[in-house]
Amino acid sequence: MKTDKTYMKQALLLAKKGLGRTAPNPPVGAVVVRQGRVVGKGFHPRAGMPHAEIYALRDAGDTSRGATMYVTLEPCSHYGKTPPCTHALIEAGIKKVVVGTVDPNPVVAGKGIEFLRSHGIEVLVGIEKEAAEELIKWYAFWMKSRRPFVIAKAAMTLDGRIAAPGGDSKWISSQESRIFVHALRNHTDGILVGIGTVLCDDPELTCRIEGGRDPLRIVLDRDFQIPPSARVLGERCLIFTARDPEARPEITVTGTDVVRLLLDGSGRFAWGDILEYLGSKGLHAVLVEGGKGVHSGLIKSGNANKLLFFVAPKLLGGGIPLVGWEGPERIADACPLVITQVKTIGCDVLIEASPGESCSQD
Repeated sequence: MKTDKTYMKQALLLAKKGLGRTAPNPPVGAVVVRQGRVVGKGFHPRAGMPHAEIYALRDAGDTSRGATMYVTLEPCSHYGKTPPCTHALIEAGIKKVVVGTVDPNPVVAGKGIEFLRSHGIEVLVGIEKEAAEELIKWYAFWMKSRRPFVIAKAAMTLDGRIAAPGGDSKWISSQESRIFVHALRNHTDGILVGIGTVLCDDPELTCRIEGGRDPLRIVLDRDFQIPPSARVLGERCLIFTARDPEARPEITVTGTDVVRLLLDGSGRFAWGDILEYLGSKGLHAVLVEGGKGVHSGLIKSGNANKLLFFVAPKLLGGGIPLVGWEGPERIADACPLVITQVKTIGCDVLIEASPGESCSQD
């Protein structure tokens, strides 16, 4: 016999189709069930388009009347770019709504549930709650901080080198690890590197999986050195620089956005300024794939929320380390990490971790 959890799991699978595509909205999935049969399905494809509930109602048609809707996130009850979903549920004659989790957006935050109940619709909340909250964790972080969730990713040898002395890094990690990273690119809103990576590798920073979507490509280029032939340039590319953006029209003519930021007292970009700008544009999650300089500054500033280290079974003996700052005199004062998961991908070991509270060196 199918249960509430069974149908909610179907809604969660639908919602995942919108990962990386819905910002500033969260990914949401919905199914309509009548007499034990799924009669409608939907998910939110991107901001400005109808929400998951609307697509599910359209799919169900007249069979919505008297049916139950399973939706991963509380239906909205306010007017935004689209009308309230609660009104549509009432008009369609939905009898019961099963919700995965409450919307962390204070504009909604329980109001949708209350509105439905006040109109005679039975509402059950918290089915597959943990999975529903995991689905929107980046959205919830952005909603609370107005900054994107930052994932620092690096591939390194067993002795902690991310490149050979001359800068060569192709390929440290296995093909399986690289496929994993492209899947992650498909789900995040932005991918960030420093100008050193652009000058050394000339990356496209695209997603190379079938049906994938390219995230916003972000380059930290303090002195505006990027060559006009760089493959990363074009629409959906953003450059942060300390120079005058109009000084190089050959860059802006490509459709690339160039934003000028002030430097801090040490002559570097302030990560807080970078993340506040990206948050103001609605980015929920950013994948940082920079080199030593970018990772050092990010981790040292305390702005990395998650670390992904792909450790390959190789030894270099020399070369470029992951980070490079003046370390403490004692091991007890080292940057602490909390390891959340360790698993094998191909021949590599993936270590997922988060920085401890005392990791910030600034």
